Amino acid sequence: MTIMGEDTDEDAGATRLPMLLEAVLGVGTDLELRTTLQHIVDSATELTGARYGALGVVDPERHRLTELFTSGMTDEERQRIGRLPDGRTGLVGVLVQDPQPLRLDDLTADPRSAGVPEGHPEMHTFLGVPIRVHTEVFGNLYLTEKRAGGFTEEDLALLRVLASQAGIAIGNARLYGTARQRERWIEGAAAVTTALLTGESAEDALMTVAEQARILAGASAGVVLQPTAEGGMEIVAASTTDDPGDLVGTTIVPGSPVLVQLLGGEPVFIEDSATDPRMTTAVRSRFGPSMMLPLQSGGRLIGTLALPRRRGDPPYSAVDRLLASQFASQAALALVLADARHDRERLAVFEDRDRIARDLHDLVVQRLFATEMMLESTRRRASGSCDEDALLGRAVDELDSTIQEVRTTIFALQQPPADAPASFRGRVLRETGGAAVLLGFQPSVHFSGAVDTLAEDDRAAGLLSALRGALAAVHRRSGVTAVTVEVSAGSDGLRLRVDDDGTPPAIVTWP
Repeated sequence: MTIMGEDTDEDAGATRLPMLLEAVLGVGTDLELRTTLQHIVDSATELTGARYGALGVVDPERHRLTELFTSGMTDEERQRIGRLPDGRTGLVGVLVQDPQPLRLDDLTADPRSAGVPEGHPEMHTFLGVPIRVHTEVFGNLYLTEKRAGGFTEEDLALLRVLASQAGIAIGNARLYGTARQRERWIEGAAAVTTALLTGESAEDALMTVAEQARILAGASAGVVLQPTAEGGMEIVAASTTDDPGDLVGTTIVPGSPVLVQLLGGEPVFIEDSATDPRMTTAVRSRFGPSMMLPLQSGGRLIGTLALPRRRGDPPYSAVDRLLASQFASQAALALVLADARHDRERLAVFEDRDRIARDLHDLVVQRLFATEMMLESTRRRASGSCDEDALLGRAVDELDSTIQEVRTTIFALQQPPADAPASFRGRVLRETGGAAVLLGFQPSVHFSGAVDTLAEDDRAAGLLSALRGALAAVHRRSGVTAVTVEVSAGSDGLRLRVDDDGTPPAIVTWP
């Protein structure tokens, strides 16, 4: 004779077995991790007849929850609760610290139950099991308020089976997510390398690194810092979703603990930039989790890549840190290669300009000078009319003027085409330095008065042109062994004086 209760239990078990099989099959159908986690908690809630369910993801380094997926709770209820538990207190924390199955008929009577936020739905029955991926605890399943009675041992057994299969599904989803994430970082590093090696300027190259890293890391900002002359570091490029103007120029003072680590080639990982004592910059208050990665090549620190997130954003995972560090290494190498390529291109330009200058001097100027001498000799021997004499004189003057212009061009070609100094003094020194190549010696340069203050654009251009012409005239004369250039500023404007070995000086006043 069968017992009615036993028939009922068998029927209930037979009814829930297909539900378990369906839940087990369902958790492995999606490779997106977040979708898989939500499906697990929904399946566990339905399988056990619980009103509320939650799946907390545990950070193995910090031993606290980093994310919480819920089921059965309305948006209004979640808003009333506010900040969800982090797993440091209460029964949620018990499973984080000691990942063992836990079943309670009334959680309010357990002394370990604490930290329930105001507005949280009333809960009594409780069932919790850990989810393991291989041997690592990935997170915990929490179920409360069974709709009919309390949680049974059968509920616990079903939930453990589901948690075991969930661990396998989570492992597969994590592998898939990591592979996709790694692929994005590799593509980003390749894009940076391609951009840097196709002719970007130094400023654009640093901005490319900062922007790509920010997008890949899901950071609030991507910044590149470079060492300063004082021994600190300064933000030289910044990419943000907002205006980055207040970030550029921010410095890390010499001797800062963060700087000591970076100069030693060690990455710096920070949970909260606003409260970490190692962070000393004025902009730290707006940021939360951050990582600062040294940009090194050949043992030399060429800069730092910093990727801060906003306050309240999730911290960087171990995979995030690894991939970002690999990206920083690749970016540093690309920056060095791009810099070397720019140097080679600039050297090629210098060599080409020098060749042109030599060709102009050795071929064009010499031929023009020889032609001038022939015309001058012809004029002296000719006994023609005054008109012919005047015509030959004008031809000689034109050739003389052309020779001077060509020599001025030669001096200009000797100047570096890039990195021109901003000040007028620097530009004068640049002109005389270029002239030294053709003269065979360095002219002596003297300044007096507020030269840079009076040297506006028009004045500077006029005086520099006059200086080139004077230096070209000096080069034309033979036997010159010394040149003195004097630039003075007075009440009558700027004055330029060029002397060479006792010949009458060339003086130019520019009001």
